Amino acid sequence: MDDLFADRSIREQTLGRGDIAPLAKGLPHHLVDCDLDEADLSGLDLSRWIFERCQLRRTDLTGAKLDGTRWLSCRGAFVSFTGADLREAEFTACDFNNGAFRRAKLFGGKFDRCKLTGADLTEASALDMEFRETLLVNARLPGFSFRKQVVAAVDFSQADLAKCDFRGTLFDGCSLRDAALDGCRFDGADLRGADIGGLRLVNAGLFRGATISREQAGQLLGELGLNVR
Repeated sequence: MDDLFADRSIREQTLGRGDIAPLAKGLPHHLVDCDLDEADLSGLDLSRWIFERCQLRRTDLTGAKLDGTRWLSCRGAFVSFTGADLREAEFTACDFNNGAFRRAKLFGGKFDRCKLTGADLTEASALDMEFRETLLVNARLPGFSFRKQVVAAVDFSQADLAKCDFRGTLFDGCSLRDAALDGCRFDGADLRGADIGGLRLVNAGLFRGATISREQAGQLLGELGLNVR
């Protein structure tokens, strides 16, 4: 990576639109330890750029072209990726709490060890995207498809998962505690590796065709005051 970007690396700079826009007309750049807080980068073509340990608090990337980008250990509370093209973008160890990803194109994207607490991914296009070891507590992901994926160490606690497609999904070390699951599909899913605490027996019909453990079944029946022995 250093060789590819040897003459296109920018380090420890505070940058705004006036600095980034001219660079966007050329080859991709590698920004390291740069401060982009509250910068207006909306609509820019930053395809295949690399952002490493950058600050993006309230940065506006609305409608930006960010396909193939890499985000490494970046922090950006309330960053806006609304309507951005993030196809095949990779996020590693980033904290984008309360970030806006509404209507973003996330095809083939990856979030690994990220914090997306309170993030809004409503109407995002997310075919073949992947979450691993990621916090999605209180996040909004209505209508997302996780079909036939392995979802590992993802915390969906209190998230809005209405009408999500979990058919054939394998949960490994995940939490669905107190999540909103109205209209979800779990046919063929393996939920034995998920915390389903806080769910009510009225939601049990959602799990028709899914596999749960005896302990989880006991949790659901416990809502009726029954003792499972």
